[in-house]
Amino acid sequence: MKMRPHVKTLYFLCKRFGRYNQGKLNCRHLTTEFPEPEKNKSQENLSESTSKSHAKHLLDGPHLKDFIAKADPQQTDELINENIPYLDNTSFGAGRKVYFDVHGCQMNLNDTEIVWSILKSQNFLKTNNLYDADVVLIMTCAIREGAETKIWNKLENLKGIRNKKLENGGSKMQIGILGCMAERLKEKILEKERTVDIIAGPDSYKDLPRLLALTENNQSAINVLLSLDETYADIMPVRLNENSVTAFVSIMRGCDNMCTYCIVPFTRGRERSRPISSILDEVKYLSDLGVKEITLLGQNVNSYRYLPNIDNPELKATTTNLAKGFKTVYKTKIGGIRFADLLEKVADVNPEIRIRFTSPHPKDFPDEVLQLIQDKPNICQSLHLPAQSGNSNVLERMRRGYTREAYLELVNRIREILPHVALSSDFICGFCGETEEEFQDTLSLIETVKYNTAYLFPYSMREKTTAHRRYQDDVPKHIKQQRVDRMVHLHRSIVKTLNRQKIGQLQLLLVEGRSKRSKLHLAGRNDANIKVIFPNGEIPVQESSGLCRGVKPGDYIVVQINDITSQVLKGIPLYHTTLTEFNKKHKSNYSR
Repeated sequence: MKMRPHVKTLYFLCKRFGRYNQGKLNCRHLTTEFPEPEKNKSQENLSESTSKSHAKHLLDGPHLKDFIAKADPQQTDELINENIPYLDNTSFGAGRKVYFDVHGCQMNLNDTEIVWSILKSQNFLKTNNLYDADVVLIMTCAIREGAETKIWNKLENLKGIRNKKLENGGSKMQIGILGCMAERLKEKILEKERTVDIIAGPDSYKDLPRLLALTENNQSAINVLLSLDETYADIMPVRLNENSVTAFVSIMRGCDNMCTYCIVPFTRGRERSRPISSILDEVKYLSDLGVKEITLLGQNVNSYRYLPNIDNPELKATTTNLAKGFKTVYKTKIGGIRFADLLEKVADVNPEIRIRFTSPHPKDFPDEVLQLIQDKPNICQSLHLPAQSGNSNVLERMRRGYTREAYLELVNRIREILPHVALSSDFICGFCGETEEEFQDTLSLIETVKYNTAYLFPYSMREKTTAHRRYQDDVPKHIKQQRVDRMVHLHRSIVKTLNRQKIGQLQLLLVEGRSKRSKLHLAGRNDANIKVIFPNGEIPVQESSGLCRGVKPGDYIVVQINDITSQVLKGIPLYHTTLTEFNKKHKSNYSR
């Protein structure tokens, strides 16, 4: 095989470090194939098009530091911070305006805040005006087909906006696809959408300034390589909504569960947990900013397991405690600081901050986690318990690691320890081979558990998943839609009944801001994470006080529920309070 000199050099470097494989340089960036020149054709006679093709391939090649890191890890940090001669760091942002378009889960919102922190440090500016943007970054979701369809439609719209800007003499708008869809459909995006300049996967956000610099001259750049250790622990996210009284803190990334229907392990990679000190520093920072509610995030948040580099025999000996009747596809994990330890430390930072966490897996709810939630009044008694199906055979095909009976036993155990708990769940209908009888079991589980909130979807097959390789997506679309409609109808009727039972109750509310439907009303959420609407006005500064003041976002107030719908509660504001004071005085008498 004849290679050009610079390719030959990289070949021997990669071979030296064991990273050369079948003509591909499998380095930090997307694996890049180097076309082999025609036989007997000199380098001087290579066509201009071939040279440009080689140059384009090399744009995504490795840095020198990628090879030196293997040979001498101590030099890596110095190289990472070293100025690159052909890319002046000061020109990365140069005041260019970035517009963020976020789709999907809370993790995507938190990832966007990480991206904004990285770009802001490189002199980019943020804009909320799409037409004023120099760079548009779309944070994507790949969990369902409908989510991806929205992105394809968005790209068509952006193509028209970019062309119109160019026609009017404006600068070219750079368009980037970030997140799960970027990793899953990288080839398809490049082939189908010539308007996309940048494709960056969930673990490559630190590379965005460089990718944006590389694509200024009508080139395309891509980095979707998944990492075994990237948690962005060294990045302090910059909140997109600085006035919000709630915030998200990512504590782990990836998922090892390998459910047969789920694309997440393939788009987000293996589980890795963020250092506990980094998490606590961010929580303290948010506390100093006046944030009143923090949600801990992770694809499998309650499987958090951080392995500090310390010689602690007790820490090395800890094992994973699963809920009774649950199993995993992987071996028991030994050692590390676990979720209950982290949750306790986070709750202790500020007793006036509510703590939530999502999205958990039911297997990771041992008694120590439940007991901690009972003991800490600022940890919300609102748990997400994704079931996905109510039939044991379907659950086995999904590789969920539990039966219907084990799931119900866990629900009973949770309610035994937390009598006032509010439960939410996810359900998929129309999974491969699901019969009407099996679907009836899902309806009966919804009826039995009586969830306060549920996220209900038809099954959408994803490439790369085990279900895609092993099963047939054989439930017709119209049957799937009918089953979704039946789940929704049942769930709404149950929620109306549950909400009606709350009329007359006094509830603690964290005020979030103005109601979307009326300037005369404010909105907040109770401990169960249910939205409560109430009229704006002055109320006593504390119970039985004659002194009154207005209500603003971030206030804790007590409301009396006087009306309901299937989605929200309505109440009368009574007085201001604090989280600690309310739970101290009224814990045994009032609903959280």
